[in-house]
Amino acid sequence: MVIFRQLPLGVKAALAAGTVFVSMIISRSYLAENLELRAWRWLFRLQLALFANSLMLIGSLYIWRSAVSNLSHSPAAESVCFQLWKMAVVTFLALAHSSFFTMLFLVAEEPYLFSLAAYSCLGAYIIMVFFLCTLSGMEQAYQFLAWRSGRVVGSLDKTRKLALRPALAVVVTAVLSIVGLLNAAQPPAVKTVEVPIHQLPPSMDHLKIVLLSDIHLGPTVGRTKMEMFVRMVNTLQPDVTVIVGDLCDSEASILRTAVAPLGQLHSRLGTYFVTGNHEYYTSDVSNWFALLESLNVRPLHNENVKISATRAQRDGGGKDDDWICLAGVDDIEADLLHYSGHGMDLVKALGGCSPDHTTILLAHQPLAAKRALQARPDINLILSGHTHAGQIFPLNVAAYLLNPFFAGLYQVAQTTFVYVSPGTAYYGIPMRLGSRAEITELILQRAP
Repeated sequence: MVIFRQLPLGVKAALAAGTVFVSMIISRSYLAENLELRAWRWLFRLQLALFANSLMLIGSLYIWRSAVSNLSHSPAAESVCFQLWKMAVVTFLALAHSSFFTMLFLVAEEPYLFSLAAYSCLGAYIIMVFFLCTLSGMEQAYQFLAWRSGRVVGSLDKTRKLALRPALAVVVTAVLSIVGLLNAAQPPAVKTVEVPIHQLPPSMDHLKIVLLSDIHLGPTVGRTKMEMFVRMVNTLQPDVTVIVGDLCDSEASILRTAVAPLGQLHSRLGTYFVTGNHEYYTSDVSNWFALLESLNVRPLHNENVKISATRAQRDGGGKDDDWICLAGVDDIEADLLHYSGHGMDLVKALGGCSPDHTTILLAHQPLAAKRALQARPDINLILSGHTHAGQIFPLNVAAYLLNPFFAGLYQVAQTTFVYVSPGTAYYGIPMRLGSRAEITELILQRAP
């Protein structure tokens, strides 16, 4: 205990994050089957919020030290302006830390203003930490290079030097946050993509599939946005509409009215859904399946449908085998979370989908797409989401490095394509920086 007290605050925060993470693993392994489902949902989300906040404490300490502590010994430290500045930094950090807890208490048909403010501060927090670290690194690199070359580095007044870095970071953060907020507030772009498909039946040439992903109904996305997405999709007059996961961030009973506009989608050959990782974070997948089915959205739970030019059905294809196979798999995180009855099962999902027919697979994560192609390279097209194209800078870089496919259309082989949607809305943070929300209109063209 004495040693723990002597540790730096940043190390304590890291240890706290590690402790919460271990508790998540233990509770998932030993408590999930013994707790009532509603209690388990609360425990799991509370652990997620505590884990995120423990990690954020490291960045918050860095922001406080850079923006406040380093200036506390300057002559201006006793001024009213500096006291107001401290209050502003405390409020900013408190709002950023509270964002994850809004998942527990502030989810409704439409977003609460507090949730929007909290998640906006979270986005600004990420940008500020990045630029403070970048500016510090640039300063250290400049001093090192000057020392190596034997030059004397001219120094500013110490107070001015301490104030310059946080001032620059605040200005850059403010500008980029405003740009990101305005970008995310726009309707998603409609992108038309033509995909050549091997073995596509002549009767289904120019079949139109509209792709939605990562809507994230929850603290900052509500019914109004869902109504807009439905209107935009209906304008495109799709043959098929697919939703490739992360539709929601809370229980079906809470978001029932927010998701209701999906019932107004008009797709000639049906609307289909597969789970993303966030559906499993809600621990309410069965109720979501029932709700979606009541809205004429068919979940593909490791299963497929045969779609002909005039109809879609689970058993058998169209006349003269003139059909394509549309399959869907559960998200791969269902396996990691040990979610009962769920998990990616490609063999089951593609049962009856022969290499002689066009096969389209819905798989939320690009990693699942990669695994599917390793097992079944005859799949013609895989539709994924999950990455958000990074959503905001600098997370774009991490999303690019961590996923085998990042965003857009990839030709994996001569007759195989993967399309990754950058997302139809956003997760939590109502910002888009270095990415744009998208509704994708895929036109299937018969390839020779």
